[in-house]
Amino acid sequence: MAILKVARLGHPVILTPSEAVPKETITSPPFQRFLDDMVETMREYDGVGLAAPQVHVSKQVAVIEVHDNRRYPGEKPIPLTVLINPRILTASKKQLEDWEGCLSVHEFRGRVPRSESLDVEAFNRKGEKVRFQTQGFFARVIQHECDHLAGKVFLDRM
Repeated sequence: MAILKVARLGHPVILTPSEAVPKETITSPPFQRFLDDMVETMREYDGVGLAAPQVHVSKQVAVIEVHDNRRYPGEKPIPLTVLINPRILTASKKQLEDWEGCLSVHEFRGRVPRSESLDVEAFNRKGEKVRFQTQGFFARVIQHECDHLAGKVFLDRM
């Protein structure tokens, strides 16, 4: 596994919508190594989520995990989640505003309104289609990472 270089705001990859991952490549050894590298990179930099464009790969991939994160103390644990070609099917009209930061926007945080709950569909790292509902911080992180996949950053929502 390897720590990947994180793209900073200003690099074109951050503001470019990413491409879908072909389903047949999901289980390939090179793609699985890339997923492992994304997870290792997220953990190295104390992130709770990381999208592929943040590591200079314009593909619709995000990894999420929360476990005693010093940047977000007090948040409930979220097991390691890999989302490939994620789609937010429905988002609640009720929004909550809370603090966000980003590994690509160095040392800056802001209050961002996000939908309180979501219905999400994606492929997991086994290439299986998954659909689930989530709320609270997990929903916030998914929205943040999906914004990256669309070429947006949290500053666009403030």
